[in-house]
Amino acid sequence: MVEILRKTMPSSFSFDETVEHVQKVVADEGFTVLLTKAIDQVIEKKLGVKGYPKYTSIMACGADLAKAALDVQKDVGTLFPCSFVVYEENAEIKVAHVSIMKMSVELGIAPKDGMAPVIKKTSERVHAAWDKI
Repeated sequence: MVEILRKTMPSSFSFDETVEHVQKVVADEGFTVLLTKAIDQVIEKKLGVKGYPKYTSIMACGADLAKAALDVQKDVGTLFPCSFVVYEENAEIKVAHVSIMKMSVELGIAPKDGMAPVIKKTSERVHAAWDKI
């Protein structure tokens, strides 16, 4: 089973500061931030739901990690890019991430033996970022 990394941010961080912090930490660990999207704003605009709790997705790519995974199985790309999410829940700001590399094995998209070195390398880099979030 793939674990979800999740943490509650200190109350000294605002929502926007948390989003900026996650973007910076992820970039500092060698990921390229491809897109940051406020999903709550999309929900409001497309569905007319006002006051939906803040929810932002930060989509990132480690080009070397993506290539390594694609070299094992091209279909792993259907899970790209990696994402970190920042959201409000019960008056707290939370950050979460799940490993798409591990998910690719769990879902049967890629073989475990081929993905093992990719998962190890990705995990090291993600945890280096995670420890700084």
